[in-house]
Amino acid sequence: MPAATQRRNASTLRRQHITITNRQRIRTVDSYFLRRIIKTLIDELQIGQADLAIHLVTTAEITRLNETFLHHAGSTDVITFDYSDSALPYAQPATLLHGEIFVCVEEAITQARRFHTTWQTELVRYAIHGTLHLLGFDDSNPAARRKMKRAEDRWLRILSLRFLLTRLARGRVAR
Repeated sequence: MPAATQRRNASTLRRQHITITNRQRIRTVDSYFLRRIIKTLIDELQIGQADLAIHLVTTAEITRLNETFLHHAGSTDVITFDYSDSALPYAQPATLLHGEIFVCVEEAITQARRFHTTWQTELVRYAIHGTLHLLGFDDSNPAARRKMKRAEDRWLRILSLRFLLTRLARGRVAR
């Protein structure tokens, strides 16, 4: 098969639609840079196709989502909604990633202080966390939570080596 045809077929198989929206005004976020980071994560995870929306939200909005859809009281850091036909276990390569991830920027700021890191690093951690949920990872029991945390830490290390995450605070505001 000619190289041009192979490239065209590969790009068809790797269709990605990643949207970043900002519903908060606590911090300025470079949406283009965040999208590049998430695109790299999806590429490295070898996801065939992705239709993913990441929303940066306030504490009030994530609290409302948490209480309305998950029936949990109070705020949280990240909520993921999986719209794929079935959640595939991570051991099987996912061909389609389809969902929304809601990230609370205020919670990222709070947790960054607690863990002596940057809010940008926490924001990326939450995006990774949501993506892992879409891949079938679970954190509902201690053993599953440890497995998910190891994967989250690994991907955060990989992305931190490729990107200066503090750059998320510079540039264009996510819309």
